[in-house]
Amino acid sequence: MQKILVANRGEIALRIMRTIRRMGIRSVAVYSDADRQSPHVLFADEAVYLGAAPSSQSYLDGDKIISFAKESGVDGIHPGYGFLSENAEFARKTEEAGITFIGPGPDAMRIMGSKLAAKECVKKYDIPMVPGIDKAIEDVKSAKDVASKIGYPILIKASAGGGGKGMRTVEKESEFEEQMQRATSEAKSSFGDGSVFIEKYVSSPRHIEVQVLADNYGNTIHLFERECSIQRRHQKVVEESPSSILTPELRKKMGDAAVMVAKSCGYRSTGTVEFLLDDKLNFYFLEMNTRLQVEHPVTEMITGIDLVEEQIRIARGEKLRYTQEDLQINGHSVELRVYAEDPLNNFLPSIGTLSKYKVPQGDGVRVDDGYREGMTIPVYYDPMIAKLVTHGRDRTEAIQKMKSAIKDFSIEGVSTTLPFGTFVMNHEAFISGKFDTQFIQKHYTAEKLREEQKENAANAALVALKYWLEKQKEIRIPEGVATNWTKRLY
Repeated sequence: MQKILVANRGEIALRIMRTIRRMGIRSVAVYSDADRQSPHVLFADEAVYLGAAPSSQSYLDGDKIISFAKESGVDGIHPGYGFLSENAEFARKTEEAGITFIGPGPDAMRIMGSKLAAKECVKKYDIPMVPGIDKAIEDVKSAKDVASKIGYPILIKASAGGGGKGMRTVEKESEFEEQMQRATSEAKSSFGDGSVFIEKYVSSPRHIEVQVLADNYGNTIHLFERECSIQRRHQKVVEESPSSILTPELRKKMGDAAVMVAKSCGYRSTGTVEFLLDDKLNFYFLEMNTRLQVEHPVTEMITGIDLVEEQIRIARGEKLRYTQEDLQINGHSVELRVYAEDPLNNFLPSIGTLSKYKVPQGDGVRVDDGYREGMTIPVYYDPMIAKLVTHGRDRTEAIQKMKSAIKDFSIEGVSTTLPFGTFVMNHEAFISGKFDTQFIQKHYTAEKLREEQKENAANAALVALKYWLEKQKEIRIPEGVATNWTKRLY
């Protein structure tokens, strides 16, 4: 490959382009009106204007992107994550245009893009799955019968869903009909597919995902797990690798299961297999994400493997350079998604201009971002500003580095999740590893964060006062006493 178009924006586009440049390949950026001066556009070797700011007129216009790719003479298209990254039709059209899609094949993407099809595909491999029904349900009465047999509480989930959309928890039968209507309506408006199915609600689970890597020659490996249980509105905020709760034996079982899931659909490229883990350490297959994950840096930090580079190598027909036995966990890594959201106001978006933006630096500190000081957070896209990642010799060191990095990350002009990150890092439940996907519901309130901020401010004032008093004790020359120091020498 001599030239790759990155069909994305912001931090992930810039992160991909850095690897592309290091590999000696030219990069092509695409941009909307809102991103004309974005870092990913300025970094690329070439840039192509897509259209107006709304994603439907720019980053989601697959036909336009493919047309520009052909005009630019690119060899491959990397979709990043979000937008068209899991669009099987876009992958198919890219390949038909004679351009390599840097990701899985459209068939594997189509199977794993439907939760029902994915369950059907992997069930013959005897992989544990959450009790439920593995086909779409439309009739309310039959759905109620299924829910009664499974036992409440249950989850109604969109087959084509993701990010918590089209998902409803039902505690009792009297709520069922209303919640099913809401789930179906949201699924249809979000994904164009109103199909829903029913699963048993696993109370207080942990969300564990396993990174897999597969080539075109049947070689598939896993790169260990990521703990993604700190979430708000079913979307991740804090991730780490490895998980503090997995034993070596459980890690191997989950890793082997993830490899089987990938093989079940003839998968290639990077992918992530997601599991729920209950309080008795039983794990259940949830879904497979057929793309690079937002949280992939923590895996890169503990393995030393550039996942984007591996994607490109696989796409151009190379065999995997690693076997499972070659891989080992090196230390511990933690990631905080820095969103333009206000944790004191139910994590609502905080749109504005970055009047101050200074990123932390240091050993074991990594920042993947796509903004610079003076830029405005647009209303059209996901409000993530950056991913703050730390790596240490062990979990304690990684957490401590994260706390220091958050203090050194200076952002003004918008509210961010940085204070929430400090709250998590300081909380006993997180430090001890005794937490689950209900962390926010169980442990966090805006008032608790305000109290912590007041306490931190008071402690900072005491430190400053102590420093000032110690300085006062230092030997100083009394005022009015003559010395020879200022006399001019002749």
